[in-house]
Amino acid sequence: MSTNPKDLLKMKNPWHLLATGFGSGLAKYIPGTMGTLAAIPLYLILAQLPFGWYLVAVLVAALIGIRICHITSNDMKVHDHGSIVWDEFVGFWITMAVAPTVSWKWILAGFILFRFFDMLKPWPISWLDKHVEGGFGIMIDDVLAGFMAMISLWFIGYWLGF
Repeated sequence: MSTNPKDLLKMKNPWHLLATGFGSGLAKYIPGTMGTLAAIPLYLILAQLPFGWYLVAVLVAALIGIRICHITSNDMKVHDHGSIVWDEFVGFWITMAVAPTVSWKWILAGFILFRFFDMLKPWPISWLDKHVEGGFGIMIDDVLAGFMAMISLWFIGYWLGF
């Protein structure tokens, strides 16, 4: 019997499929980065919505993400396994909420900033990552990283004149 938590995933299970970012989190290397990359095509679809609906969609994705991540984490018997990347999807979409247009400059800057905050985990992200359990714990650090990246993106984007 395998001890690899990934072996407990079933891609036919919709919770697992979403939690792994449609399989992007199963990448052998840098699954969080691969998950964030996989969030870009869905961002391009979400960005077509009016701003208010974009925010509603991201809020719903975050709230449902708590359940998605909780169920998958329990099924894998590991808290916040690297293959769970739905939180990266939501964090990136939060980051991109301030982008006034869909352009490669905004997307690249948002991607870099979100990955920076998600990997570095400055306080209070690091505290939340270590002290909050369950699906909410999996989601909250990336949500906060998304907000920090969003604020940074707004300043950088407007300062550089994207």
